[in-house]
Amino acid sequence: MTTPPVPDVAVPTSKRQGALRRLLRKPLGLVSLTVLVLLVLIAILGPLYGHNPNFSTLKDINVGPGSPGHALGADQFGRDILARLLASLNVSLISGAIGAGVSTILGTVFGLIAGYTGKRTDAVTSWVFSLVMTFPALVLVLVLYPITGGSYQVMMVIFGVFLSPGTFRLVRNLVIVVRNELYVDAARVAGLSTFRILSRHVLYVIRGPLIISVAFLASTAIGVQAGLAFLGLGSTLVPSFGAMTSDAFANIYTAPVQLVWPSLTLALLTGSIVLLGNALRDVLMDVGGVAKAVKTKGRGHTSERDTATPHIEDDAPHGGLLALRNLRVSYTQPDGSERLVVRDVSLDVKIGEVVGLVGESGSGKTQTAFSVLGLLPREAHVEADLLSVGGDAISLSDPAAMRGIRGGVVAYIPQEPMSNLDPSFTIGSQLVEGLSAGMSKREAKATILALLARVGIGDPVRTFKSYPHQISGGMAQRVLIAGAVAGRPKLLIADEPTTALDVTIQAEILDLLRDLQSELGMGVLLVTHNFGVVADLCDRVIVMQAGEIVETGDVRSVFTSPKHSYTRELVGAILDENTVRSDPPPRAAGALTSEGTK
Repeated sequence: MTTPPVPDVAVPTSKRQGALRRLLRKPLGLVSLTVLVLLVLIAILGPLYGHNPNFSTLKDINVGPGSPGHALGADQFGRDILARLLASLNVSLISGAIGAGVSTILGTVFGLIAGYTGKRTDAVTSWVFSLVMTFPALVLVLVLYPITGGSYQVMMVIFGVFLSPGTFRLVRNLVIVVRNELYVDAARVAGLSTFRILSRHVLYVIRGPLIISVAFLASTAIGVQAGLAFLGLGSTLVPSFGAMTSDAFANIYTAPVQLVWPSLTLALLTGSIVLLGNALRDVLMDVGGVAKAVKTKGRGHTSERDTATPHIEDDAPHGGLLALRNLRVSYTQPDGSERLVVRDVSLDVKIGEVVGLVGESGSGKTQTAFSVLGLLPREAHVEADLLSVGGDAISLSDPAAMRGIRGGVVAYIPQEPMSNLDPSFTIGSQLVEGLSAGMSKREAKATILALLARVGIGDPVRTFKSYPHQISGGMAQRVLIAGAVAGRPKLLIADEPTTALDVTIQAEILDLLRDLQSELGMGVLLVTHNFGVVADLCDRVIVMQAGEIVETGDVRSVFTSPKHSYTRELVGAILDENTVRSDPPPRAAGALTSEGTK
């Protein structure tokens, strides 16, 4: 067939409005950020003030604000209050960074690992952090004070370690929820590494609560350091808000104003950190704002022959693409027994062949498809005598081998298009991500734009820059099809690709799949319960019931003379012998129906 020409499209450069700009538009964010930035700048420029915070002189004892050489006065030892305030600000900022940093790094790293990996790792790390949580952090800091040598930095490191279980539990619990999202499975199928998935699609989603946690940890660390200094723990040569407050309390009846400066600065610092964390959380979790399109200087033209219609070489022995032998999938029940949901399933898919895997809900067809993709939950026990993809034997128990075939060799089209797109990122950024490893970012963008046009999207540039909530279900399915074929896969596994769509869009998606399968020469394993889809698209059909294959054969023979009683029931349930189906009207060669944008 002749494919339609791909229109010239500009590679978009506009992105969602920057987080900083949106933060500055919030009064809370603007005020808190301004205060915090001013305090940090004051702390950095503090040494330029020229006064030694520990230098004392008897003639300046308890002089008031505005005295010559002392803008805020001097304390009962004749030390300049402003110099000590600037030095204390540095100490507090460093304390907050160390305490919150240690706690956040330890808790986040191990929380991501425990929440995303298997039960054994989760159990061990959870036990360790629960053990650490049983120790009172502040008491241990006091007990370990002698070995710190009076260094507040070491005390904050110790304090951060004992604060990390709270961050760990927060991150772990959030990851456990996010890891089951379908867009995480889609990222795994696209061939992304575990580190990439955790850092981009998991950590990015949970960043809101984590930001709030970091803000409170920083303010807590600052308060604890000040409290320890107030109690006299720490070097007397290191100024801090706690030491200044302690000295001011001792001198409150002589110069009560001295208590105002450290208290006010400490309140401004901790308050601005917490309020900025709240404002930043709100800004980063707001994924609804999309920047307006901007004009691009250049126009990129990409040949569809080069990008959207790669030819798959027949490099599998004897034309075999997928070979699965005696697949068994079971789950452990609460009573300790094993429930077998897939029993000795064997199937083959040849290059250029479309095989339909049919059965009612719960028949095991999706479990079979997910076994090939390596997407079954960790609770599943999966075994097979053989899994061969493209002539290469793959071990179902080897995660690295399973990751190696995703994206480039095996691709996946899910049944819930909207749930398989990460709501935090634009369509374009998610599709480009799967191609960025093999080509430049600009080439990947041009390829994706050409594919979006090829799958029937009328405005590829607009869709490229849109977020998932800004497109319809039919367009989302087209986007996922474009993403699936972008990696030039040899085998395409489509799990109920038209279930969530209305009848008209279903027909268009089936036409599109048929055209792309013919162009790319892919083998397709189509998981469905709709015999009408099978009749329209498939060459062979495999019927499953209760986790077993009950019948297999070419589509015509299975439809005209089904052998198994279950197959006869399925065919009888959807076909009416008295209804004659007319042939669809002729379509122009290569024509594709485009769904309008919303």
